[in-house]
Amino acid sequence: MILLSFDTEEFDVPKEHGVDISLEEGMKISIEGTERILDCLKANDVRATFFCTGNFAQNAPHIMRRIMDEGHEVACHGVDHSVYQADDVYRSKEILEEVCGRTMYGYRQPRMFDVSDNDIAKAGYTYNTSLNPAFIPGRYMHLNAPRTFFMKQGVMQIPASVTPWIRFPLFWLSLHNLPQWLYHAMVRRVLNHDGYFVTYFHPWEFYELNTRPDFRLPFIIRNNSGMAMTVRLVKLIKMLKKAGYPFITYQEFVTIKTAQS
Repeated sequence: MILLSFDTEEFDVPKEHGVDISLEEGMKISIEGTERILDCLKANDVRATFFCTGNFAQNAPHIMRRIMDEGHEVACHGVDHSVYQADDVYRSKEILEEVCGRTMYGYRQPRMFDVSDNDIAKAGYTYNTSLNPAFIPGRYMHLNAPRTFFMKQGVMQIPASVTPWIRFPLFWLSLHNLPQWLYHAMVRRVLNHDGYFVTYFHPWEFYELNTRPDFRLPFIIRNNSGMAMTVRLVKLIKMLKKAGYPFITYQEFVTIKTAQS
């Protein structure tokens, strides 16, 4: 089973590198990237889960409608991607449900930072996918966390996939920078070991970041962005489909694993 997802937020990465960017410009870039992603998924007949911030949902309701109309799941990703508030877990759910007109079942904290398990449970989520169980300097130190899904306070925790033993992360940066054959080989290793694969990308990765030196983004973020990233995503999807793996939403994964327990 393939759990493909996209953290659909206002583009704010330049702020981490000392460059201010307005919400309006960040939204423009993310909308363009999301449309490119949706075109790609539609052309390849696969579904995914879109974790959306409250900012994105409120400023792009037409994109939210397209996401749902094309059969994808919408889940919560905080309110403002750059500014965290204690009640974001609740407010994000309220905003997304109001914009989308449907119940939100899942949550992912912006940048996959820590989030209160008590709040996740109290807010009524069925799953939380805010854990990258790897060591990434300056970002994560989760080598003792479970690699695969587990229950906590009645909520299913769905970590991002990392390779067995050495826990190499197979998230967005890996597909940008590794030789594609090597990334595919590690994905197949995870599938053979775990039986499913969880990964995530962002709409702004599908924007031509190399045309914007004013953003001061590191090479590892700009590398293979825009159409090059679209090509890489298509190759990944085709490899997985050829191998016979189904693409499912996160909530469908929760339903399947709950029924099996």
